[in-house]
Amino acid sequence: MGDREFDPIQQAQNRRRHERMVMLRDLDVMSRREVLRRGGRLAAGVSAASLLLRAGFPIVPTMAQGTPAASEIKLPEYGEIPANLKGSGELRVISWGGALQDAQRKAYFEPFQELTGIKVVESEGPDTSKIKAMVDSGNVEIDVAEVGYDGVLLLLKQGDYWNKLDYSLFDTANIDASRRHEFAVDMLPYGTVIGYRTDVFPEGPTGQKDFWDLTKFPGPRTTESGTGGVLPFLEGALIADGVAKDGLYPLDIDRAFNSLSKIKSDVVKFWDAGAQPAQMLNDKEVVMGHSWSGRVYAIEAAGAPVKTVWNEGMLSTDVWASPKGSNAENANKFMAFTLLPVSQARLCSLIPYGFVNNAAAKLLPAERVAMLPTAPEYKDQMFDTNVQWWADNTPAVTDRWNEWILE
Repeated sequence: MGDREFDPIQQAQNRRRHERMVMLRDLDVMSRREVLRRGGRLAAGVSAASLLLRAGFPIVPTMAQGTPAASEIKLPEYGEIPANLKGSGELRVISWGGALQDAQRKAYFEPFQELTGIKVVESEGPDTSKIKAMVDSGNVEIDVAEVGYDGVLLLLKQGDYWNKLDYSLFDTANIDASRRHEFAVDMLPYGTVIGYRTDVFPEGPTGQKDFWDLTKFPGPRTTESGTGGVLPFLEGALIADGVAKDGLYPLDIDRAFNSLSKIKSDVVKFWDAGAQPAQMLNDKEVVMGHSWSGRVYAIEAAGAPVKTVWNEGMLSTDVWASPKGSNAENANKFMAFTLLPVSQARLCSLIPYGFVNNAAAKLLPAERVAMLPTAPEYKDQMFDTNVQWWADNTPAVTDRWNEWILE
């Protein structure tokens, strides 16, 4: 029997699905302690994250909110919305379910339906392979999908599968051009950062070179794996080796793995689940680690002696996209609505993801902004992942990882 044909769309979809499932589980892990601290009980079949959201509490509180006596969070209120976002009919949106979709419902879906007159029909489990099949058959059942931009790009290589966005409806004055693509728009930024133990290093690392400095900052570490649905942090390895943030792409794969080899013996675990690095930091199994930003902040807010290093961190994001043959008019109205400053601030109040509309920061308490990867003070310190490069090169990186990890 011959080798199975490599399907880049399916591989990208599998990786995205795994990553989202990991993040959803992670949101629930972050919520459990908060539910118990507030005197709540966990019922069978109900996630801790969903319980918090339904009660009006954020999944990850700021340090000021992180007490049982803290009041229910007050979401920013909508005023009059732009008239061109109002309409009729329905909007079919698909997201990832769980706590994420619970938060989106409260922040986006319910107010969109109420304020625009357009009924929202939700579903869960976006799949670019299924979207391709819908468009090919002419039976498109989704108007807007939350997907990875790599999936959008891979489908574009095969044909006309996505509607162009109508940015005349969007608040483009407050959305950076780098967030606006022809066939998609960024909508859920999250960061990969350094977390470290302050009781071990009162004067901690300031960037990736320090993460790689085993003499100045000795001790066990953790960083991302190249299997299990996540990708190795090659960008961090290259920055540590002297490559500037704005000169990373195209990534030099060999140079990156040579850099990773310098710390390989001190990495006690290459993680493949978002809760792992923060848990290891919390339990002092490692003194520093690469982690998703919300998770580090969660254990810091709970009292762990840890701190986040935003400098030389990486921003990644999901996107909204509208399949060809869907209701493009309502899709554009919905996407534009979710990226209004108020919409963005509402979601950021509930879950620890960043905003795309820069004006959202003014609608959030300063302490909440400080825990988000898109805070203005971090903007020049971080860099955006190049999704196009990863869409083209993931197979090569995966092959190299499988060789390197056995060396």
